[in-house]
Amino acid sequence: MSIPVIVQYKIKVQIDKAWKALTEKHEMKSWYFDIPDFELEVGKVFNFYEPGDEKKYHHQCEILQIIPNKKLKHSWAFPELSKGMTTVTWELNKQGEKTVITLIHDEIDNLKELGENFSRESFAQGWNGIIGQSLKPYLEK
Repeated sequence: MSIPVIVQYKIKVQIDKAWKALTEKHEMKSWYFDIPDFELEVGKVFNFYEPGDEKKYHHQCEILQIIPNKKLKHSWAFPELSKGMTTVTWELNKQGEKTVITLIHDEIDNLKELGENFSRESFAQGWNGIIGQSLKPYLEK
């Protein structure tokens, strides 16, 4: 059984604003990735690359579950590199005047043949950077 990466941050922002940052492509572009084909609908597939011109890793995801202002779950795969698929779940919970954002990246062992850049440690470091150094300051500005 795979041990998920769980990253959690408490951010001083209303839950609806956090939801918009996670689900509207023009907002995502400001703190996350540029995802032109993102549509908030179960079954929709979206694609993106890491920032820059290198386009080293093609990410392909499919939206699996939407609970507005609560949860967004999607697959996470690198189709040119592996048949392995993982899942990413974003959960939002109101806590007073703050929103607790919990990210759960599960089934990472499905990518273990890809090596160290796709390890639990690598994903944990990446998600902490994305949420702690990008999303949190973006929402709290």
